[in-house]
Amino acid sequence: MARKRDPRRNQAFELWKASNGERKLKDIAEELDCSPSQIRKWKSQDKWNEKLNGNVTKSKGSVTNKKETNQIRDATDEEASEPESLPSDELTDKQRLFCVHYIKTFNATQSAIKAGYAPDSAHVEGSRLLRNAKVREYILDLKSNMTDALFLDAMDVLRKYAEIAFADITDFVTFTRKDVDTGKKDVLLNQDGTVKDIVPRVDSYNEVFFKDSELVDGTIVTEVKHGRDGVSVKLADKMKALDKLWQYFDMLPEADKRKLQEEKMRADIAKTQAETEAIEGSNDDKNTEDWVGALKEVADRRREKKGDGG
Repeated sequence: MARKRDPRRNQAFELWKASNGERKLKDIAEELDCSPSQIRKWKSQDKWNEKLNGNVTKSKGSVTNKKETNQIRDATDEEASEPESLPSDELTDKQRLFCVHYIKTFNATQSAIKAGYAPDSAHVEGSRLLRNAKVREYILDLKSNMTDALFLDAMDVLRKYAEIAFADITDFVTFTRKDVDTGKKDVLLNQDGTVKDIVPRVDSYNEVFFKDSELVDGTIVTEVKHGRDGVSVKLADKMKALDKLWQYFDMLPEADKRKLQEEKMRADIAKTQAETEAIEGSNDDKNTEDWVGALKEVADRRREKKGDGG
């Protein structure tokens, strides 16, 4: 079944046509919130230049033989089954195969070998292919529209990674702090030691409440458990999602690009702080050990002095 045509496809052409073909494709992409490579693909597939110049080839009324009719019918059926075919006529079969394998693994050497290049020269060939402008453009198109061989909708995958990367724990639970009277009393003293006041002893603890399951995306929650310290919720790996999004950064809308940059910056800062605290914590432990050792030495010397005096 053919995929539903993206409504932005026609909008993109109308915007370009309104500028008489002078508007930059990246500006149109930004306005429609999609990637520039997607706009370039639509321009090529829909023959914008021919449409703008009024040179779209029309069917001739002349009688054709049966063989030609069958060829036209076969070509039409093929176009209907692959409405989003990618423009890669300028690449060889091996180059196209390299691109398909590369977007699965992002390993140029292995992709070159699987595409049929000699293993002993695959490293050089892979590097050379990635420098080829047409190969890079085809890889961008594959990323933005994923071929049928991958059985994936790239944008759905990216959207899920984005949901994980930008998830906030408060989207799933609410926190409250509660005070409970223990039934005991605490005595407050003045500086001179006299009783100032007697007050109830209060214990405070945090309460965690899960939001209604209909209001949260359960696919992002990987674990919910009730332990000795209460209920805990574990979300999908945020750092892994951020790393994946970086690989497809060029496909993201501008708003998500900015959000991803901010989120990754926060994650890097948090990671640095955690590493710093771990280092400082080990130093604190050493300082504590030294301090305890010094106290023991003082105590030992006092005992020895006292023994000598006795």
